[in-house]
Amino acid sequence: MASAAAAAAEWEEAERKVLVARKAAFGLPTACPTCLPVLLYLRMCNVPFDIHIDSSFPDADHIPYVEFGECVAFNNEKGGVIEYLKEEKIVDLNSKHPSISYSDVLSTKAMVLTWLSDALQYELWLASDGSIPHDIYFSDLSWPVGKILYWKKTREVKQQLGITKLNAAEKEEEIYQKANAAYDALSTRLGDQIFLFENSPTDVDALFLGHALFVLNVLPDTSVLRSCLQKYDNLVNFTKHLKVQLLEADSDSSATGLGSTDPSSSSTPRKRASSGRSYKPKPRAKKERTEEEKKFRRKAKYFLATQLVAVLLFLSLMGGSDSSELDDEDGVDYED
Repeated sequence: MASAAAAAAEWEEAERKVLVARKAAFGLPTACPTCLPVLLYLRMCNVPFDIHIDSSFPDADHIPYVEFGECVAFNNEKGGVIEYLKEEKIVDLNSKHPSISYSDVLSTKAMVLTWLSDALQYELWLASDGSIPHDIYFSDLSWPVGKILYWKKTREVKQQLGITKLNAAEKEEEIYQKANAAYDALSTRLGDQIFLFENSPTDVDALFLGHALFVLNVLPDTSVLRSCLQKYDNLVNFTKHLKVQLLEADSDSSATGLGSTDPSSSSTPRKRASSGRSYKPKPRAKKERTEEEKKFRRKAKYFLATQLVAVLLFLSLMGGSDSSELDDEDGVDYED
């Protein structure tokens, strides 16, 4: 990993930055609840960037990531993309608030990253019929592969939240109680301000805005979490106001620094200028990018091959079992 000074210099010299995220859906530029806060953070920082869609690795934890020059900030390194950009002193919204109590920011962020994140994971993977995760993560995969990856993820979320058959009802109540408490605290913190801390954004605003946009735009009307959030008018207005400014002002992107969207679905980003014209790097850089693209494509083929083998192994091992027993054990269904 490059040093802070080198990374900051690379950021300044890079003609375009590329955010690699999961695909758009439900009226959002990316429907992934992990990718959306990163996109919002970059736009709050007025950073011009392109969005590149990666649908080759639906269960990869390194997505989202940001490419700039020869550097890459991965989601699964150094606390995530936002923390990396802050630690390397590349773009740090919090530095604009020297008078804000660090403990206040930290405690507010903790609520978003724990209580609200847990509630969202619960609703997305355990309290839904599986159609929303399918649209976000698995719709580009074959049905057997999507089914296995969905089943695998629901098991992981249950383990992460500590949910078993014996404590499922108790855990559900606890999850929603904490989510309600978090919304109440955030509503009090926001008051009638534009942002959570004074009159300009912090990383907490980006994190909560990503959460709230997902809850209000993706979760169904029957969602308990959505109903909890809608009880707080100032939080809903905060979300709607910033959605218009950050996501629906594409016509003013040149003035606000908002990035354009590259709909490509290859696993290797292709940089494009904000006008939509192809970005033409120097010959040497182009050669390096071509080699990297071949490497990523080989990885993609390997990933699909391993997932196919996993499906075949799963079907062979579970062939003698009643599929209804599997559904009863996990308490979830998957619909294509």
